[in-house]
Amino acid sequence: MSKLWGGRFTKQTDQLVEEYTASITFDKELAEEDVRGSLAHVSMLGKQGILPAEDVETIKGGLKRVLERIRKGELEYSVSDEDIHMNIEKALIEDIGPVGGKLHTGRSRNDQVATDMHLYLRTRVVEFVGLLRSLQEALIGQAQENLDTIVPGYTHLQRAQPILFAHHLMAYVSMFGRDIERLQDSYKRIDTLPLGAGALAGTTFPIDRHFVAEQLGFGRVYENSLDAVSDRDFILEFLSHASIVMMHLSRLSEELILWSSTEFRFVELDDAFCTGSSIMPQKKNPDVPELVRGKTGRVYGNLVGLLTVLKSLPLAYNKDMQEDKEGMFDTVKTMSGALRLFAPMIATMKVNKGQMREAVNKDFSNATDIADFLVGKGLPFRQAHEVIGKTVLYCIENDKFLLDLTLEEFKGFSELFDERIYEVLQPETVVNARNVYGGTARPQVEAAIGRASQALESVAAWVEEHTQGDV
Repeated sequence: MSKLWGGRFTKQTDQLVEEYTASITFDKELAEEDVRGSLAHVSMLGKQGILPAEDVETIKGGLKRVLERIRKGELEYSVSDEDIHMNIEKALIEDIGPVGGKLHTGRSRNDQVATDMHLYLRTRVVEFVGLLRSLQEALIGQAQENLDTIVPGYTHLQRAQPILFAHHLMAYVSMFGRDIERLQDSYKRIDTLPLGAGALAGTTFPIDRHFVAEQLGFGRVYENSLDAVSDRDFILEFLSHASIVMMHLSRLSEELILWSSTEFRFVELDDAFCTGSSIMPQKKNPDVPELVRGKTGRVYGNLVGLLTVLKSLPLAYNKDMQEDKEGMFDTVKTMSGALRLFAPMIATMKVNKGQMREAVNKDFSNATDIADFLVGKGLPFRQAHEVIGKTVLYCIENDKFLLDLTLEEFKGFSELFDERIYEVLQPETVVNARNVYGGTARPQVEAAIGRASQALESVAAWVEEHTQGDV
């Protein structure tokens, strides 16, 4: 069968050109979206009287049979038919005859492929919001179980101040909450229909773009036909947000890797999410967080790659834009895999509370509170800071910790010390002294968990509202 666009040409396309320019090897991922867009398009052609009702019903029936073959994995794709649109149109024509050729009336592959990608990303963004919510739920569950677990807080990877482990986990809940907000906001721009823009200038047929938008559940249509076929901002925005999600996952991955090491022994990941060594039988390797940390780079690369493709393209459509899909598909696959693994990995993680407490007891992370104690006694902070610095140095030189010092030793550095210093230095006192909004005190962390739990309900409602029905 000749090319569907071959009328103007006198030679067959060189086979190497066919292979180089074809996109069917990857854009077949858009098969269901392509059929869905075509069903809405042909319904509009019938409504507008552009095609007779009999042809519309014939085409719809053929499209649904093609869709069934796609879902069963029975549709064979051909490189000679270039892309998903022409492969499906060819299958349709083979099924219903020449009337299938009327489907493409009033549209171009340029607005068709843009529509497919809007449909594809719209669905995926909703799925990712749901997956991020599941991860938040797992983190909140661990936080609720560790409201009395105290762990060293770090700056510069040096022990800084004791905090609740629940407080540390809730920091990631906040991060992933921002990720959800970004994806929800990007949905508004993804939820815009380009179909009807034609190749670049619209069409001479009396189409109804708003009817198609309604059929496909789009909230609005593109205002400008040139913009409609050349816009890939919505993909860039998704890739940008995905990069931030992966960065957050990578940060958490790094902490899980550190915490599960022999040097820390703060947590133990479930065996289901770890692997062993082929030569060292004692090993339990945190491969999942390590791979997530590593795969973050490929998501960054997909963003930079598309930015580079688009940076100097004139309006409207150019073949360069075929490069918009593989990175998008790869990012969807990469991030989906990471999020689907992370929630159960966090939920099943064992927290070594005793090891965390021992770490807190054997450091100087309560030193700031001694300075605050002296300030409360009237000593200027800078002087108090110097006193405590000398006290810590004395402890290091004498292999002691602050709670090991006698009152006489404390008074050797300042007469302002009294018996209350031992209560001030207790980890629970240090933690609960930070009883300000957003602080690590138990009441504040409990309140944060409550707010986050309420937000989960709102996110679940958003996902349900924006989940599209089947074709």
